[in-house]
Amino acid sequence: MEDATVQADTVCMKRAILALILAGLPAAAAAQEPPQTAPADTDTAAPASVPSDAASQRGNLFARQKPRPSMVGYIEDAMVGSAFRTRYDSAWDMDSPDRAELFYAKCGCYRGGIPTLDPSAPGPGPGVVSSLNSRELSVLTEKGGQRLSVFMEVPFRWIDPTSFVPGTGSYSNQGGLGDIRIGTKVAIASSNSLSITAMVRGSLPTGDSTKGLGTDHGTVEPAVLVRKTLGGRMQIEGMFGDTHPTGSSKGPLPTDANFAGDVLYYGIGPSFDVVSSRTTHFAPVVELVGWHVLSGFQTSTVAPPTGTGDASGLNILDLKVGARLATANGSSLYVGYGWALTSNVWNDHALRLEYRKKL
Repeated sequence: MEDATVQADTVCMKRAILALILAGLPAAAAAQEPPQTAPADTDTAAPASVPSDAASQRGNLFARQKPRPSMVGYIEDAMVGSAFRTRYDSAWDMDSPDRAELFYAKCGCYRGGIPTLDPSAPGPGPGVVSSLNSRELSVLTEKGGQRLSVFMEVPFRWIDPTSFVPGTGSYSNQGGLGDIRIGTKVAIASSNSLSITAMVRGSLPTGDSTKGLGTDHGTVEPAVLVRKTLGGRMQIEGMFGDTHPTGSSKGPLPTDANFAGDVLYYGIGPSFDVVSSRTTHFAPVVELVGWHVLSGFQTSTVAPPTGTGDASGLNILDLKVGARLATANGSSLYVGYGWALTSNVWNDHALRLEYRKKL
């Protein structure tokens, strides 16, 4: 089952990358075409309607320019405005899905067993997962102007536990609505070459935590997003934020400290346009995305599940490699693949496909 799923996702990724490259080839050819000269009998001296004032000419030229679009795929977009986005994520080999209750709620294995540690543990169970694959399809709508916008993201999640700690039980594949996310962006600085944006995002516990579709509590997530153009073709983007839970399970016992915890996250991603024209941008992008767990617990994968491990202080770092094709009408397509660089992981490998439309 797992091999078939991985093969299907790999074929999907290869086809998407091929389609993205083929879509960029005509634009690359067009960008290399020399400008056409007028026929010999054409009157090239016909006067154009051009302002005589040089400053006005520069002002009109600036007005026609547009900021280089965001090209990253895993770092949050720093540009503020109206947009529509649909995204598909696939991830493999997650071994601690309840870590700090960031992905899903405290393992339901604590509801039973010998002894019963927490009858109210909200996560899926009874088994202790040692490997889990997940998929998520999300739709985001953002509405606003150049300085302020609000957004809502609705995710649908499917989880596939592929192995459990022996002797702890198991549970079947699950799927459905995840935790809905809402938020706002405020532009601190905004120009063609620079965007500095404050983002506040929160999640609502709309996913069924007993199925692994949510965390059983809300979160508040402040972050700073940056986009900086470096020259004509290069751009660097970054983010820094914190996911703060507004509620939590207790762990390992109901009288213990919070199972959920704050998780800092950060990322940096340079991109370079191999195609840059009035109508098309095509750029490969490399992103480093990291997390630092400030507090919280995770379920031990050593049988029997008699307790939890302290997750505070853990560092996780992923490398994401992809490419984005963006067009002048505001549409763009991203394909990217990532893998863990550290021994502690959220997942070993991940695939992302994304379509975005700036409105």
